[in-house]
Amino acid sequence: MAESPEEVAVLVQRVVKDIRNAFQRNPHIDEIGLIPCPEARYNRSPIVLVENKLGVESWCVKFLLPYVHNKLLLYRQRKQWLNKDELIDITCTLLLLNPDFTTAWNVRKELILSGTLNPLKDLHLGKLALTKFPKSPETWIHRRWVLQQLIQENSLPSHVTKGNLGAAPVERIHRLVQEEMNVCSEAAGRYPSNYNAWSHRIWVLQHLGKLTLKVLLDELSSTKYWVSMHVSDHSGFHYRQFLLKSLIGRTVTDNNVLVQNQLVNEQNPSLQKEEESAGAEAACAEEQSVDLPHHLEEELELCTELIDTYPGHETLWCHRRRVFYLQHHLSNKIPLLSAVVSSVDSSDETLNNSHHSPATRHVAQAMDVDGLNESSSKQGYTQETKRLKRAPMQDSLGPEMEYQFIDKVLSTCRDADQARFATAYRKWLVTFLGQ
Repeated sequence: MAESPEEVAVLVQRVVKDIRNAFQRNPHIDEIGLIPCPEARYNRSPIVLVENKLGVESWCVKFLLPYVHNKLLLYRQRKQWLNKDELIDITCTLLLLNPDFTTAWNVRKELILSGTLNPLKDLHLGKLALTKFPKSPETWIHRRWVLQQLIQENSLPSHVTKGNLGAAPVERIHRLVQEEMNVCSEAAGRYPSNYNAWSHRIWVLQHLGKLTLKVLLDELSSTKYWVSMHVSDHSGFHYRQFLLKSLIGRTVTDNNVLVQNQLVNEQNPSLQKEEESAGAEAACAEEQSVDLPHHLEEELELCTELIDTYPGHETLWCHRRRVFYLQHHLSNKIPLLSAVVSSVDSSDETLNNSHHSPATRHVAQAMDVDGLNESSSKQGYTQETKRLKRAPMQDSLGPEMEYQFIDKVLSTCRDADQARFATAYRKWLVTFLGQ
């Protein structure tokens, strides 16, 4: 066992070298961990590499961690010089054992900015650190910084003009997003209620995925199984609430843009033909992919199934409360557009009647805004019209079905917590609907 400073220095240098050699022999290492070993029993390296797993015998950590920590601090204080290769090796060893050491990440930032270190290698190092410390906030913060460098500084797997994300192939960005989703899922599975991982996932969607409808729908589908297996993890359900809210916001924004475009087309008929083909393709794609009332209804059905299967979990009731709130919010979001389109189905003669009542004139004016006036009604429904028809109607059965569900739970459950959560949910419904 090493005891003197000279012996400790020799031991640490050997271990750091063994870690570097392990990554050179197998660049696909995907997990790190400590091997319980109170003392060195054999005259061999404490670094163990089996397939894609890297293990460090625990007896050497008490020598290794303080030594590399102090050595890096001496370098930052300009009391000791380290070359670039030594900095990379020391920070790698230090961060695998203590990823919350901010100074080490800052040193690696400087190495990336100087062009010495490949940002993709730092993403891999962070991924490994998260297998042992899945909630490490400094690791997630550094990971976002590296991703920003990959976007802004021309460091994607293929060359991208600085600051021009649109020049990157869509497939490469998609793979980068998918890799981050996998990292977040693994970290969330290793640590319960890992809000750092889920917050990072939201950040990736906002900055890399751009919150497109396809990405949002794919995430909503891919996380359904995960939350079903982690019914007490509020962070996962909060992420699904973010997805649903983003879908609502994105769709409502698209509807507003659609109405504005129709106003412009009415004022400038010459522009309508030029934009007709592109607009039809985009509307057709969204028509096939977005059905907000259906997605919210599916989410309520998921809540019902999980509440019945796993009674007594407050997270499920909180999620149901939020989903019902979004459903109620959506049903009141575009009432005018819903009334307009449904009125077209019921009577076309109103449009041809020159003597309108004030209410009829208001509806007719709204129809003109939507491009459903007399001159265009003969052309049949457009893709825009179909999208507007999907705007949800005010459904009085929603609250009634919730009350029936609560009564069913209270009459059949034997769990005291389940009854308490159901009663609290009923009180919330009464307060919310009474506003």
